Amino acid sequence: MRTTMGNRDRAMLDANFANAFDAEPLREPSAFDALLREIGEDGAGEVRTVFWDETSARLKLFATLGLEQHRARIAREAHSLKSAARTFGYLRLAALALRLENTAETLGEAEFYSLLARMDAAFAAAREQEPQHRPPRA
Repeated sequence: MRTTMGNRDRAMLDANFANAFDAEPLREPSAFDALLREIGEDGAGEVRTVFWDETSARLKLFATLGLEQHRARIAREAHSLKSAARTFGYLRLAALALRLENTAETLGEAEFYSLLARMDAAFAAAREQEPQHRPPRA
């Protein structure tokens, strides 16, 4: 028997989803340490700078894309963001990007913009936790 989800059930599911991602740690410090061992301090620093710049640009891009017209592109961009965030150990941002990637085809506008706001917040919080925090480029 197939059942449909009512508004109350959907709200409860959305609240549980939000709490699950809030519980995800912002970053895994050992991820960057592994990168340091692999490519050295200068290389890791340069790659991290590219990550910050590209992620900032990607988050801005999401906000400019019309959801209905660009669902496939949003999913692809979310996939790229997820992979990059995982590489650097930004677990919450990666989890939110995964959520966007997996739901881009079915998200409503309100859910989409709520998810983007959560991604922006996770990105800002990750930047603040960064041991060698650097201000964004002008």
